[in-house]
Amino acid sequence: MSRLQVVSGKGGTGKTTVAAALALALATEGKRTLLVEVEGRQGIAQLFEAEALPYEERKIAVAPGGGEVYALAIDAELALLDYLQMFYKLGSAGRALKKLGAIDFATTVAPGIRDVLLTGKACEAVRRKDKSGRFTYDYVIMDAPPTGRITRFLNVNDEVAGLAKIGPIHNQAQAVMRVLKSPQTAVHLVTLLEEMPVQETVDGIAELRSARLPVGRVIVNMVRPQVLDATELELVRSVPRTAVAKSLSAAGLGGARRGGHAEKLVDPLLRQAEEYAERYELEHEQRAVLGELGLPLNELPLLTEGMDLAGLYELAGELRNQGLA
Repeated sequence: MSRLQVVSGKGGTGKTTVAAALALALATEGKRTLLVEVEGRQGIAQLFEAEALPYEERKIAVAPGGGEVYALAIDAELALLDYLQMFYKLGSAGRALKKLGAIDFATTVAPGIRDVLLTGKACEAVRRKDKSGRFTYDYVIMDAPPTGRITRFLNVNDEVAGLAKIGPIHNQAQAVMRVLKSPQTAVHLVTLLEEMPVQETVDGIAELRSARLPVGRVIVNMVRPQVLDATELELVRSVPRTAVAKSLSAAGLGGARRGGHAEKLVDPLLRQAEEYAERYELEHEQRAVLGELGLPLNELPLLTEGMDLAGLYELAGELRNQGLA
């Protein structure tokens, strides 16, 4: 399994939640994972009910079997200071540049450099080893930008090509791309069974493939439970109203006479069934579209009680059961 797992998706699909659940799932049985956030939203801290993450790797959870989940919220400005110290030994001079606003200026006017810094920090964590020669983290999971920006974000080599033909920045970008375009990396896209997220997923995968970035899986999030199957839905469409009223009456829900309690329930129930039928057909169509992509497809359930830490562990268990860890 790839050691760098990148998770993207259209806004609102729950990509941060899926990334966090994946980090928990991969940390099972004594593994150590690093969950990386690059957008500065502190979504990871909220999910794990923790304080805002600083620019340092911090343990935030223990997985079943004793594994550990660490988290890092990457700050582009601080990452650039690290970079300047690493390659140019600027030290206090780098901090002085920050006070003057030069660091913020550099990461704002040259977004390609910003992406090199963000992806570079994650790739450094993938390559890092301890004194015994063992990898510091078994897996690194990146909560990446949304689908519409993911290819440009990851394809940093093209972004900096016009900025630096040679030198440390160019070399750093090359080193990052060697990781991102290797079997060490897999890019997963999170979607819902709705037209717009599915279409954005299809377009995103086409862009990733065109850029020769390694596509992993499609993860369908917030899947509603199936209440009726196709045969039952066809029966709902064809059954007479009077038969429905009689069935309700037989179940003890009021008399079947005109205007009775059972009679009043018929229309609302049939409308609900029609809405469910429309939803069922839409989801069936979108599953078919995703199936044509030729990628592994996983589904995570909608948690009706909302997302909390217990729900996160539940989703991690689902991912393990489906073979993602």
